[in-house]
Amino acid sequence: MLIYGAMPDFRCLKEKGRIFLDHNATTPLAQCVMDKLLEWAKVWGNPSSIHQTGRAPKALLREARNAVGDFIGSHPLEVAFTSGGSESNNWALKGGYWTQKAKDPRRQEVIVSAVEHPSVMKAAKFLEDQGAKIIKVPVSREGVMDLDFYESALNEKTALVSIMYANNETGHIFPIPSMVKKAHEVGALFHCDGVQALGKVTVNVQSWGVDMASFSAHKCYSLKGCGVLYIRKGLVVESLIHGGGQERRRRAGTENTLGIASFGEVAKNYKDQVSSFYEKVLALRKRLEEGLKEFVDGVEIIGENQKRVPNTVGVILPSGVYGESVLMNLDIEGFSVSTGSACSSGSSEPSATLTAMGFSRQEAERSLRISLGWGSTEEDIQEFIIALAKIIRRLKSL
Repeated sequence: MLIYGAMPDFRCLKEKGRIFLDHNATTPLAQCVMDKLLEWAKVWGNPSSIHQTGRAPKALLREARNAVGDFIGSHPLEVAFTSGGSESNNWALKGGYWTQKAKDPRRQEVIVSAVEHPSVMKAAKFLEDQGAKIIKVPVSREGVMDLDFYESALNEKTALVSIMYANNETGHIFPIPSMVKKAHEVGALFHCDGVQALGKVTVNVQSWGVDMASFSAHKCYSLKGCGVLYIRKGLVVESLIHGGGQERRRRAGTENTLGIASFGEVAKNYKDQVSSFYEKVLALRKRLEEGLKEFVDGVEIIGENQKRVPNTVGVILPSGVYGESVLMNLDIEGFSVSTGSACSSGSSEPSATLTAMGFSRQEAERSLRISLGWGSTEEDIQEFIIALAKIIRRLKSL
């Protein structure tokens, strides 16, 4: 059964009897989306059709494109709708690399950080198998990127740089504008995975200076199956999906009208509230971190003093307990958290992000990710801290 819970001025779905603290995996639907789903479902025509049945869905796409463009700080025609963040990342890396290499065959190097999302890492591996040289920029245990290494790696052979704005497991924010400037000095394209930024910080792709940026609707209180690749005006990127002429002939396939409309609705309603949500969620995160340090002996907050998005806390639990055991016990108690990226679930290996940052396998196996959302409350945090402390004491006693 679903009920509604929220911060002031925002309502979203909430599961009765559960506390959801895994907003980096997905977010509950905003009430403004729920209110219009039936209305949008009745607009069932193909937006590519020129007859009257296609006009209403085409109008939905146009309105959503305007709203999402405004949300991310771009012109509407720089917004290309996709199926989600993973497709957007794959398109940016593969299309960007192919485009650059076609212009200059010497450009066969791609730079990524060592802690990118699996969709970036596996797209990079695909390009490596095609002959590209992949260079990974180290990130420290504290979540700090090695900018000296980055600058030394840039050269006239660099085709593309892909660096995330905020890490999905630790929340650390990377200095995108300054990194973009350095990449452009050698003629490289710059793509930013902005999936974990939208709705948490004010996003403006123009001020970032990037050539491309990826976003995902379901990470921002909208329906799954919809994403965006921002492509700056004047840049033509090789298509990933070929077929019809949708998305200005950039991405073939009939558009997901419902998902796109939901993304546009959230963008329209909440663009101007992100800064106030930031402050509210940050206050909750501070309360969470204070409680963890007070009631859980030996807990380590990853990169606690570094710049992070306001909702994310990555922790290493005390010796003697394992993240998965704690997660399962929390699940039984009614709390939803994770031990890393949801896109890596089912893997027997510990977090690739944490091991890349220099954590040992044993430490990575004791990790937990808590990610707050717009509907999180002070009561949620208090109950979680009490439950976690109790579970850790019980597991250590065994």
